[in-house]
Amino acid sequence: MTDWSEIATQIAAASGEPFDPKQPRGVGGGCINAAAVLADGDRRWFVKLNDASRLDMFEAEYDGLAAMAATDSIRVPRPLCCGTAGRQAFIAMEYIPLGGSGGATTARAGEELAAMHRSTADTFGWHRDNTIGSTPQPNQRAAHWVRFWCEHRLGFQLELAARNGYGGRLQERGARLLEQVGALLDHAPAPSLLHGDLWGGNFSGDDQGSPVIFDPACYYGDREADVAMTELFGGFGSRFYAAYNAAWPLDAGYETRKTLYNLYHILNHLNLFGGGYGGQAERMIDRLLAAVG
Repeated sequence: MTDWSEIATQIAAASGEPFDPKQPRGVGGGCINAAAVLADGDRRWFVKLNDASRLDMFEAEYDGLAAMAATDSIRVPRPLCCGTAGRQAFIAMEYIPLGGSGGATTARAGEELAAMHRSTADTFGWHRDNTIGSTPQPNQRAAHWVRFWCEHRLGFQLELAARNGYGGRLQERGARLLEQVGALLDHAPAPSLLHGDLWGGNFSGDDQGSPVIFDPACYYGDREADVAMTELFGGFGSRFYAAYNAAWPLDAGYETRKTLYNLYHILNHLNLFGGGYGGQAERMIDRLLAAVG
C-alpha cells in the first residue's frame, strides 16, 4: 500500500509549503510505473511510483528533467523531489494539464527542440546511467561519437539480445554492422542534450497548446538521434520537421543515419517485448550494410 502521507510530507519539505492532499487521483497510460495526481487546492503534483529498488531510475529521471528545464527551451515537467516511502520509490514533479498536439503545437515543438539541442557538452554520454523504458542505458562519457554509439548503444543492445536468446543471423549481421558504424556516422555532431526517448507517447501539448515532452532518457549525443526517433512510430507531423530544419537544418546523410539510430530502439523493443522486432532489426541492419557496400 502506498504511504501517501509520507510522500506528502516530502513534497511539503521540498516545496517549502504545507501540503495536505485529498485522495490521490490515479493516472493511466504507463506500462512501467504507477502514477497519480496529488492535489491540495490549487497545488497539484504528478507522482510516479515503483518498487523502492528502482529509486535510481527516478533519480536519473529527476536529473534529466532538471537538465532539460534548465535550457529554457521546450516545456518539461519541473521535478520537485524523489525518494522512498515504505516499500515504494517515487518522483514528484510539476503537474501539467495536457491538451492536444495540433499543427501549431508540433511546429513550435520542432523549433523548441532545436533550441534545446543547442545545449551542448564537451563529451558524449551523461554523468550517470539511466534507463530506456525499463532497460538499463549505460552512459559512460566518451570523446568520440562512433565509439560511444558502438559500445553503449548498438553493442550493448546486441549483447543483451544474445543473452536473451536472440543469436544467429542477428548477431552475425550485427557484428558486421558494428565494424561499419564509422562509415555511416560520417559527420561530426556536437554532443547535444537529448531527450533520448522521444516518441509520440512522450510528447503532447499542454492545455494552452504549448508543446511538452516528458519521460526522458537523457544524455549528450547526436541531435539526429532524437529527431530520428520521432519518425519511428509517427505522431509529430510535417510541420514539426519543417520547423526543426528551419531552426537548425539536419546534415546531409540523415536519411541513412536515422535508420542506424532507430535500430537501437528496435533492438531495445526486441529485448523488452520479443515478437517481430527481431526480423525488423535484421532488415534494418541489411539496409545499413547495403548503404556502405
